Amino acid sequence: MFETFKEIINFKLIDTDSIDITIGTVALLLIVLLITSLLLKLVRIIVTKKLPLEDKNRFIGFFQFIRYIVFIFAVIFALDVSGVNMSVLLTASAALLVGLGFALQQLFQDIISGVLIILDQSLHVGDIVEVDDKVGKVLEIKLRTTRVVTRNDRVMVIPNHKFMMDTLFNWTQNSFTNREQVDVGVAYGSDVELVRTLLLQCAQNADNVLNEPEPLVLFEDFGDSSLNFSLYFYVSDGMQSPKIKSDLRFRIEAIFRQNNIIIPFPQRDIRIIKE
Repeated sequence: MFETFKEIINFKLIDTDSIDITIGTVALLLIVLLITSLLLKLVRIIVTKKLPLEDKNRFIGFFQFIRYIVFIFAVIFALDVSGVNMSVLLTASAALLVGLGFALQQLFQDIISGVLIILDQSLHVGDIVEVDDKVGKVLEIKLRTTRVVTRNDRVMVIPNHKFMMDTLFNWTQNSFTNREQVDVGVAYGSDVELVRTLLLQCAQNADNVLNEPEPLVLFEDFGDSSLNFSLYFYVSDGMQSPKIKSDLRFRIEAIFRQNNIIIPFPQRDIRIIKE
């Protein structure tokens, strides 16, 4: 009985000078594929358990790609363990694999970065980010690229590896409110308490400026030609900051003019010495 079973297992389906495949080899291959499939399914469930639905679907799409690669290595492992000479196939495909690896290096780098972004939740759709001194709102996060719309409605397509390699400013990582500031200088001799009151009044009456947290005025420095102040305030939408700051400057200029507070320009005394 055992001899018969052994003969069946060792029955050669393919018998050549370099490749020798038996029924036992096929059985081992099926067992390895089954175990690999179960392990991959377990890994997918564990990794995607706490991900949002949108990110979960995006990760599963990438996981299918990884699944094929793992299966290829599992097949090679099973065949090698069962005694099949894989050196012939690997040698023939080595040059192709090396060339393919170099060609897809950047692609894999972007995909891996996209997966890391999804897993660590460092970036979300709707976040306001600053990349290369450009501010924009994240529209879509894909496995390879992220689409960001700038304040002037231009769409930037950013390779995901850039978020991993370069410094990324996420304005909404801690909160969706953003702090902004408007700087202004007034002439020496001005009533600084009145300046602070007027600046706060402009912020409190301005549209889209939050009352909580409260606006703040700081006396920044004694400049060469002016007393320098900064008005700090919070907005709920950082994409609208340039317009809000522009409106505030209009208000500040008007209310200073009404209260005879001068916004100076740089002045220099020129002394001419005649010999």
